[in-house]
Amino acid sequence: AEIQAAVGELLLRGDLRDPRIGFITITGVKMSPDLRLARVYWSSLGTEAERKETQAGLDAAKGFVRREVTARVKLRVSPEVSFVFDKSVG
Repeated sequence: AEIQAAVGELLLRGDLRDPRIGFITITGVKMSPDLRLARVYWSSLGTEAERKETQAGLDAAKGFVRREVTARVKLRVSPEVSFVFDKSVG
């Protein structure tokens, strides 16, 4: 929940300045049992092409998001962040 809030805050404040990332909603975060992998689920309205562009933008921002999440959420390890489109929404 803390990681979801941290990623949501990054999006809300406009820290991810990639123009490919449009208006998206973070629908959830699943952590691996060892807390080394954070799978961030997102959804958005739009066409399949727009979703692919957004996914490319999110993939490009993984390192930045990982650094920011580690700085905001006190964890012993810095989790590897991956973004997954949430097909259950919409």
